[in-house]
Amino acid sequence: MPSIIIVLVILVVLVFIALIKTIQVIPQASAAIVERFGRYTRTLNAGLNIVVPFIDSIRNRIDLREQVVPFPPQPVITQDNLVVNIDTVIYYQVTDARAATYEVASYIQAIEQLTVTTLRNIIGGMDLERTLTSREEINAALRGVLDEATGKWGIRVNRVELKAIEPPTSIQDSMEKQMRADRDKRAAILTAEGIRQSQILTAEGEKQSAILRAEGEAKAAALRAEGEAQAVRTVFEAIHAGDPDQKLLSYQYLQMLPKIAEGDANKLWIVPSEIGDALKGLSGAIGSFGGPLSGNNGGGNGNANQQSGNGGNIPRQSGGTERREQPPID
Repeated sequence: MPSIIIVLVILVVLVFIALIKTIQVIPQASAAIVERFGRYTRTLNAGLNIVVPFIDSIRNRIDLREQVVPFPPQPVITQDNLVVNIDTVIYYQVTDARAATYEVASYIQAIEQLTVTTLRNIIGGMDLERTLTSREEINAALRGVLDEATGKWGIRVNRVELKAIEPPTSIQDSMEKQMRADRDKRAAILTAEGIRQSQILTAEGEKQSAILRAEGEAKAAALRAEGEAQAVRTVFEAIHAGDPDQKLLSYQYLQMLPKIAEGDANKLWIVPSEIGDALKGLSGAIGSFGGPLSGNNGGGNGNANQQSGNGGNIPRQSGGTERREQPPID
């Protein structure tokens, strides 16, 4: 009895294992290669699949999604004999699971070696400067070669990117110095152009300012001259309209004498000869106003004038000197 139970348990386990090997579930975007007695039979697609247990076996499961594989830096010699290290990234996708399994032993390693050799051939025909500035050209050439070579392997290369191009350290230092010199040169040129433009604008501004200032001064001088002429004309017309006499002019002349003597620098004051005439005119005006109040003084003056023999009328010259007639000489 116990032996029968053991046999039943073994049969159940074998049936369970057979069911597991019979039913194969393949995930989406994946494929499986089935071999029967070591020979390719078919490719299992995504979903539930039935195989013959213990006869059919799963050789390989392949991911059909696009894959990204970065390759380590590879030393490449340029046309001008400079060694540069180039990092590449390959974007590929398996289109035929059977070819990817049986046409090449390891398609990843094959793609890497093909990328290195193709990259060396392409970079070998370019100098360093062209290599640094022709990434798109290198990518297109590399992708064309890889896509053509990997087609029979069931691989499609979608994109090839150069992740980094590193020249030698000495070349990097030289390039940095050259770039720094170019930047300094451009900065100096821009600074000189800015100073030149600033000086031009400043000169133009000063020119316009001088022109406007001269025009303003000319207009101001013209207006000032017109004002002075108008003032002289008004004063002249007022004087002629008022008809001043000699007495008023003498009084105005005496009022202007203190203004003539104003100023600390006036050490010497010259009295003009016309001051005598002004004083005589002013004294005559004052005497005419004070005549009724003088009384006897006027009479005394009359007697004195009568005693002088000529009625008190003594002719005088303009300079204030007396003029007397001399008797004839026999």
